[in-house]
Amino acid sequence: MKFRILLVLAIAAISYSADAQDYKSAIGLRLGYPLSVSYKTFINDKGAIEITAGYRSWTYYNWFNFGGYYQHHMPIKSVDNLSWYVGGGANAYIWSFDNDYYPNNDYSSFSLGISGVIGFDYKFANIPLNVSLDWIPTFFVNGFGDGFGGGYGGIAVRYVLK
Repeated sequence: MKFRILLVLAIAAISYSADAQDYKSAIGLRLGYPLSVSYKTFINDKGAIEITAGYRSWTYYNWFNFGGYYQHHMPIKSVDNLSWYVGGGANAYIWSFDNDYYPNNDYSSFSLGISGVIGFDYKFANIPLNVSLDWIPTFFVNGFGDGFGGGYGGIAVRYVLK
């Protein structure tokens, strides 16, 4: 249900018509999986780097994650300030498990992942706000969650710095 609400908000934000305006860097929150802080900066006209750091806590486990992704942006000419992007990157997760039923069964794990990324990016013209919606399929090469994870991605809302 939360994902549907976020999707509707993203579509509403993307459909807002605005004048063309570029941005260099932005910082904000990435809502989804993983929940994280996001910093995005363009290194040239079409290339951007996004760095994320997040935390997730569940009943029996929690984790910290750090990620970095390169994104190649291509404008969608029919809508000002809207582009789609593809790219890839890597991430690391530090997992901690606390099994209340079996106290001697607690453990932690370190996982590395290689990710692809595909999504949409929109910059509002009259306010310093950027919104993106993406999917980040990840292949974990070691540790907990070893294998493919297709449920990563989300919506990011960032304040434009410049």
